[in-house]
Amino acid sequence: MSSICIIPARGGSKRIPRKNIKEFCGKPIIAYSIEAALGSSIFDEVMVSTDDDEIAEVAQNYGAKVPFMRSAKASDDHATTMDVLAEVLAGYSKLGKNFDQICCLYPCAPFVTPKLLCDCIKTISSNTCDSAMTVCKFPVPIEWAIDISAGMIEFKDESATQIRSQDLQPYYFDVGLFYFAKVDLLLKEDSLTPGKCLPVVISESQVHDIDTIDDWNTAETKYMMLKGIHV
Repeated sequence: MSSICIIPARGGSKRIPRKNIKEFCGKPIIAYSIEAALGSSIFDEVMVSTDDDEIAEVAQNYGAKVPFMRSAKASDDHATTMDVLAEVLAGYSKLGKNFDQICCLYPCAPFVTPKLLCDCIKTISSNTCDSAMTVCKFPVPIEWAIDISAGMIEFKDESATQIRSQDLQPYYFDVGLFYFAKVDLLLKEDSLTPGKCLPVVISESQVHDIDTIDDWNTAETKYMMLKGIHV
């Protein structure tokens, strides 16, 4: 079964300028995703989809392929990840290359490791499923959610505040690290999680959203602690 890892990395990030190649603990953050994908040895092709020449150069320097640049249509603020993946798959098809399985791995995912990708593949292989996505358990029960209305606290479900956390059903959220799927179903359903989707549960230590500079700084500190890096 042939597989491709697509790392979508456009140049127009707004909240953190040049986010996808900004230095994170000593190297461009996209390098971590590229190295994890290549280090897993489970992909026939590891490529970066970008509209930016500098990102393309960085990606190639770290071993990823950039056989063609992303179109303007798939690079604007309204383009979805599915738009990007469909364009990449169509581009490879024109080159005579087609794949059975796809992994969409985001470029700002320094906590992803080759082992995590390999473990995911093993889990998929041992289960009957069409796709898989990384999820993490909410740190507290969602039934304990609080709304603030007119400056005052309102419990979404006040009765749930009297229930012990261990007696409430755990819920999970999409951590947005990577998605695996069968190519034919992904294109048919126009979805990152087509058919029967398997959850790949990961720990909080492997998760950190990076949307602001504060997020970035916290993620670097967390990464250095996990890796035992001292500065």
